[in-house]
Amino acid sequence: MTTEPDAPALTLPERVEVLRSRRVVTPRGVMAAAVHVAGGRITAITGPDEVGPGAAVTDLGDLALLPGAVDAHVHVNEPGRTHWEGFATATRAAAEGGVTTIIDMPLNSIPPTTSVAALEAKRAAAAGQISVDVGFWGGIIGADATSVRDLAELHDAGVFGFKAFLAPSGVEEFPHVSMEALTAATRHTARLGALTVVHAESPGVLDVAPPAAGRAFASWLRSRPPAAETEAVAALAALAGATGARLHVLHLAAAGALDDVLAARDEGLPLTVETCPHYLSFTAEEVPDGATEFKCAPPIRERANLERLWDGLAEGLFVGVVSDHSPASPDVKSVDTGDFGTAWGGIASVQLGPRAVWTGARQRSHGLADLARWVATGPADHAGLVHKGRIAVGADADFAVFDPEGSDVVDAAMLAHRHPLTPYAGRTLDGVVHATYLRGQRIDGGRPPRGQLLSRAG
Repeated sequence: MTTEPDAPALTLPERVEVLRSRRVVTPRGVMAAAVHVAGGRITAITGPDEVGPGAAVTDLGDLALLPGAVDAHVHVNEPGRTHWEGFATATRAAAEGGVTTIIDMPLNSIPPTTSVAALEAKRAAAAGQISVDVGFWGGIIGADATSVRDLAELHDAGVFGFKAFLAPSGVEEFPHVSMEALTAATRHTARLGALTVVHAESPGVLDVAPPAAGRAFASWLRSRPPAAETEAVAALAALAGATGARLHVLHLAAAGALDDVLAARDEGLPLTVETCPHYLSFTAEEVPDGATEFKCAPPIRERANLERLWDGLAEGLFVGVVSDHSPASPDVKSVDTGDFGTAWGGIASVQLGPRAVWTGARQRSHGLADLARWVATGPADHAGLVHKGRIAVGADADFAVFDPEGSDVVDAAMLAHRHPLTPYAGRTLDGVVHATYLRGQRIDGGRPPRGQLLSRAG
């Protein structure tokens, strides 16, 4: 794990029975406690001195014990585009950052996860090489390419919900859907009780925006105006009201759309929203021209927008903060030319997300309980992972041993992503992850991967 250059090495056991800390982050707050583990689950949370004789106790002192983060928005890309990212590298990176569960998006792998056969191909590719637990989203594509039967079969096979794009996805094998097609699909997902997650940008707005070209980040920003998001979010709120379907807005960047999110919540509509660490960390004003590692869709927006997103987070308008880890090889990112028009839009960050959120949170006087809610408990609850994302009796013993006062500069060469290309390189992030535990066992690159494949029904 990442450590400060002058910090003493912390020796932690491979398997824990009791972890004791003066800062255990639970749903009831931050407290001094001893967390007891057996069979991979938390069996008790007691006072720090309430430990029976003979128990193996690891005393963390002032280091915080956080629940393992749950990143419900990760593009692993295997099989088919494993040269962009694969299960071994993505999950190892997640573990390095204190993330113990990821849910993989149905693209950009080949085939996309739009049938049970494709889901089984994903599971086969992941088996035996995952360092953290992995679940899967299914996909809704084209006008009718994902049939009602496919949706029902994927739901029964354990996907955590279904993803659709309202605007082109960037890959031919995962076409976007019209609002009419999405309406038809969500009537079926509503009957299934399934969650539908949507890349919410209006193609009508994007079609009349000037296309991005060249090295200027401003060109990319103009090509994806905030109105594309606000119009799409308003349409999804109306769709949730019309169908009763559980709809979720992915990676919200435009803070102006929060007005519709708040109105939908006040009306009791089943519409939820997430945002990402990069929208809470970077501003359009600071992105250098030619720095295509910052390209994502929707784009990073201006500083005033960033502060409004933080306000929305503090007000409870987001179910959580997830990475949208979507890496690609340097050639696909147009690193040589710096052309925002041709570069792949995606940010590599699964290893850095919780620390990036903590960095901004500390600056705004938020605490560790907020961090745990945003990156662990909230995403877990939203996905229906009742045994994940919390330090509570009965939950999986998934932990991050965290120094909230530590900090270091991100060295891209130390990242476990397949391609160490990230806008966080050279940036100072607060918080240091000393160790990550999955079901009570420390994740270590020198040991065989112990992650499990998750099912919504499991």
